[in-house]
Amino acid sequence: MNTLEEVLETALQLPYEQQEMLIKILQNRHHESRRAEIAADAQQSLADFHADKFQPQSAEDVVTALRQSLQEPDA
Repeated sequence: MNTLEEVLETALQLPYEQQEMLIKILQNRHHESRRAEIAADAQQSLADFHADKFQPQSAEDVVTALRQSLQEPDA
C-alpha cells in the first residue's frame, strides 16, 4: 500500500488538467461514500423506529437534548 506522501508526490507529477480531474473524481467518490453512509444510517433509523426502539419525547425535550449536544466538546 502507498503512503499518503507517495500518493501526493505521484499526483503532483500529473499535468495540471489531470490533477484537476483527480480532485473532482476524489470529491465525487467522497460524496458518494458519504451519501451511502447517510442512507445506511437512515435505513437503520427507520428499522429501529418500526421496531419501536424509540421512546416518545416532547419537542421541548428534543430541542433541549440537541442544544446540549451542540455544547458538548467532541470526544
